[in-house]
Amino acid sequence: MDKALIIGISGQDGSYLAKYLLDKGYEVHGTSRDADLSNFYGLKKLKIFDNVILHSMSLIDFRSVMQTILQVQPTEIYNLSGQTSVGLSFLQPVETLESISIGTLNILEVLRFHKLSIKFYNACSSECFGDTNGKPANEETPFRPRSPYAVAKSAAFWQLSNYREAYNLFASSGILFNHESPLRPKRFVTKKIIEAVCQIARGSREKLKLGNILIKRDWGWAPEYVEAMYLILQNDKPEDFVIATGKNITLEEFVQKAFDYFDLRYENYIEYDNNLIRPTDLTYSQGDPSKAKKILNWQSKFFVDDIIQMMIKDELTK
Repeated sequence: MDKALIIGISGQDGSYLAKYLLDKGYEVHGTSRDADLSNFYGLKKLKIFDNVILHSMSLIDFRSVMQTILQVQPTEIYNLSGQTSVGLSFLQPVETLESISIGTLNILEVLRFHKLSIKFYNACSSECFGDTNGKPANEETPFRPRSPYAVAKSAAFWQLSNYREAYNLFASSGILFNHESPLRPKRFVTKKIIEAVCQIARGSREKLKLGNILIKRDWGWAPEYVEAMYLILQNDKPEDFVIATGKNITLEEFVQKAFDYFDLRYENYIEYDNNLIRPTDLTYSQGDPSKAKKILNWQSKFFVDDIIQMMIKDELTK
């Protein structure tokens, strides 16, 4: 039986990936810094909490990482852990760098030191590209990170690339563009928008507070993106892949589409808050997933209109 270790299983991607792999017949193990205290909301919502084996592990503690990997002996490792918020990374730059960069290095060192033939997937981010000046980013686009989060993800990407070449590890990075779902925490702007729109549609007089609504993002559907993670490790050789829809819209358009669902004029319900504007932000973000389509036969089936509708329908069930 194939055995997967999902580092950071309590998050959006970890929960969907666990379900996907369980459906494939995998034995699924997952880690959280304190498995006894984490609520594992995503696993419970997907009704798979009792089907995974959970471990407490600190990604920045080399001994903890080594003990967990050697105990589980997985065939595949998926590293989805670390500080995941771009905005929060400006407030916690050290935590962000350590949890992402050093955490990834610890996994690579365990694989190298113990000569383990485990396939390793690392979650990279489209934030590494920075602003691409109106052009879709592909695997050859240079990194120009503009946040502590993006700097940390870039460092982890190059660490993995170096170890892959130097020690012949089967290690790959998925450079994922924004991907959303009902499992997004509220600190992510898409979830914040959906929750506020649904509350307003129910009669709330609250206002939706936003920062820069002119940014453009490539938004995809998270359950599809975890399938891409799996396919990346099933490839004949370790390679890095951009995972995206290939389409983008502004945040303002996202807001408008969400309010349109209820036939409401978004202009009547939003306020602009300069405190929500980041020190630096990307004006334009769009991915070119051509390589994933050609080699992995993967492409998005759901786009932003579908995503908004699915998130709203889920929110209305609460």
